[in-house]
Amino acid sequence: MFRRSRAQLHEELPIDHRLSVIYRVGAGLIGAGLIFFGVLGLTERLGVFTTENNTVLGLGTNGALSVLSIVFGLLLFVGMIKGGNFASDLNIAMGAAFVLSGFVNLALLETDWNILNFAIQNVLFSFVAGLLLLLFGMYGRVTGRLPYDNPYWRSRHPEEAEGAQEREEEAERRRELMDRAQRQGMKDPEGRGARRLERTEASRGESARRS
Repeated sequence: MFRRSRAQLHEELPIDHRLSVIYRVGAGLIGAGLIFFGVLGLTERLGVFTTENNTVLGLGTNGALSVLSIVFGLLLFVGMIKGGNFASDLNIAMGAAFVLSGFVNLALLETDWNILNFAIQNVLFSFVAGLLLLLFGMYGRVTGRLPYDNPYWRSRHPEEAEGAQEREEEAERRRELMDRAQRQGMKDPEGRGARRLERTEASRGESARRS
């Protein structure tokens, strides 16, 4: 049941949906920052697990942390390229991982297990980056009042979404009829011309079905 609902969710969120832009931007920004930090760390030619006072951009680093930063940055870039639910899910997963990393490395500060050479600045960065990724990933998915055209809301409320879609289509059809009535010179401030066109089209459709 869960799998079927999730498959429908993916179908209802095309790759060019406006929510996908938010997911792409979040993944791209954080990913670019991680790659930039990692590349700068590698240019320093630091030891893989050195725990000396080596910093890049005010953050503690070593060879291992630099490589991990580049790997995670590239993963986020993949999410930016694919977009859609994949980018959203990836942002949420990576955000949770960064927050968890912040707590774990906070406990490992000033110990021999601090193999990534974390400093308190790194911990704060992990929290900030993780919360930003969670915010980008959850945008449009977990807020309390989603619009009816939101793909996640439509997946959770299929019957209400169908009714809202029908009402929107009916309103759009009436607007088109009003425009046609105005173009034909009908003066119908109350929509009488549009209703007349509607009855005419309905009669034509009924005649076509009978024939």
